[in-house]
Amino acid sequence: MTQRKLPKLEPETAAYWTSGADGALRIQRCADCGTYQHPPFPHCSTCHGESVSPEVVSGKGHLASFTINYEPWLPGLPVPFVFGVVELAEQVQLYVFTNVLAEIDAVRVGMPLTVQFEQHGDVWLPMFREDAA
Repeated sequence: MTQRKLPKLEPETAAYWTSGADGALRIQRCADCGTYQHPPFPHCSTCHGESVSPEVVSGKGHLASFTINYEPWLPGLPVPFVFGVVELAEQVQLYVFTNVLAEIDAVRVGMPLTVQFEQHGDVWLPMFREDAA
């Protein structure tokens, strides 16, 4: 397994980093206005309501932008790798920044993606791969 720098499980973000345990991606959503937001905040950035909580999303989206990284951030981290901006299907401009698990030559803006989790103890890193469906 690839060595990665892992996030701390803070109360505000733990649901995002651990939700892959059941295979579901969770993104914070406001119960008052229905807006999704990522990263999570203590209140809704649209209506300023405080009824925000993680909600299961489809795990589908498309690649909005990407970069190919040739610098290993940690010893043993294979390069090159794709770091992408994934726009989730649930809402326009709902972005997740993550690794895209694809051959470098196959990566293109607009490609359909689906979430795939990589487990590291209690942390389930959401990454995305091409969605063949």
